[in-house]
Amino acid sequence: MIRRTSPRCVAVLRVGNFRRARFDSAAASVGMAGLVPHELRHTAASLAIASGANVKAVQSMLGHASAAMTLDRYSHLFDDQLESVADRLNEARQRSAVPPLCPQDVVVPLSR
Repeated sequence: MIRRTSPRCVAVLRVGNFRRARFDSAAASVGMAGLVPHELRHTAASLAIASGANVKAVQSMLGHASAAMTLDRYSHLFDDQLESVADRLNEARQRSAVPPLCPQDVVVPLSR
């Protein structure tokens, strides 16, 4: 990216000087001094996962070589979804024509 520093001077904005030239001051101006661009990438991936995005979609968004790479990095974000998955599976089973394995009102005594 090329930016004009004055009417006569032009400076090239490169990856190497982007943080120093623009990002750091922008982050500081909103009270987030010390923020690094990679944290924004991690936040975007986390928000996508929290909103229910497919792992393959997140992989593509991040440019990861494989879904395994994405899961290795972000799998901890899926832990709190286990209860929700179990609930949805139970609801699907209840809607199906398959009867439960044990009727709800049968009590089976335990003996030795």
